[in-house]
Amino acid sequence: MSAQPALLAAALAAAERGWHVFPLTPNTKRPAVHGWEQRATTDPARIRRCWAAGPFNVGIACGRSRLVVVDLDTPKSSAARPPAEWAEPGITDGTDVFAELFHRAGLPVPDQTFRVRTCRNGRHLYFAAPAGPVQPNTVGRLGWLIDTRSAGGYVVAAGSAVDGAVYRVELDLPPLPLPALLLISEKSTTARPAPAAASGRISDPVAWANTALDRECDKVATTGEGGRNHALIGAARSLARMVATRHLTRTEVETRLTAAANAAGISDTESARTIRSGLDWGLANTTAGRAA
Repeated sequence: MSAQPALLAAALAAAERGWHVFPLTPNTKRPAVHGWEQRATTDPARIRRCWAAGPFNVGIACGRSRLVVVDLDTPKSSAARPPAEWAEPGITDGTDVFAELFHRAGLPVPDQTFRVRTCRNGRHLYFAAPAGPVQPNTVGRLGWLIDTRSAGGYVVAAGSAVDGAVYRVELDLPPLPLPALLLISEKSTTARPAPAAASGRISDPVAWANTALDRECDKVATTGEGGRNHALIGAARSLARMVATRHLTRTEVETRLTAAANAAGISDTESARTIRSGLDWGLANTTAGRAA
């Protein structure tokens, strides 16, 4: 089967599951249309008309599809090492961190759900979104190399290919309900609750810095194409203050912001340049940075 009919079949297969699909630029993760979330559809006739126009990859609009997809990534460099929180024997990627997250809670690992092997040998775990508050998109909030996509976010569907590497269904089961351990509200984080403050003083500056890192990364990951570079350099400049005070390391800020930029569709080369520029500017214009 050639690429175009195969991608049409992938789009129709996702739609048959009730998942709203839209076209991605061929061989990439980038939306091929503006307003992709509103235009995502399960209508077979619309899907056939769209994919007749070209070999588009397939995007799944998670919010419209009532899905929360957990993205378990792999390190981008063989030299990458997990942060201290996850530096344990056997932990090398997001799949390992996900398992450890549940082991620490004394719970079985919920991996018997619809599962896709990604183009970078990571995994997408599909869960049914819970009723109630909308789950936010996150980058690294649950753990090292773990992101989530829900309302306002999308994933690349099985059958699509990026740089020649194909996304493949690894386990074809109905999505499990989202486990309670993974529930996140906009006002709190599962992994790092906001520190208490008294009389205007921060009781735990390291926890506060990590919460700020979570929020800046989430903001970058969910900003649209028109403002994503502005959000990225703003985040780097803001987080430079925490690097200057040594409540965050430059490496962890660079790693997390790079993952967030990648989720927003910014290339590695562009994100590296922007993050470096933002951090350098922030450190040069921070009192603590000049004193370091």
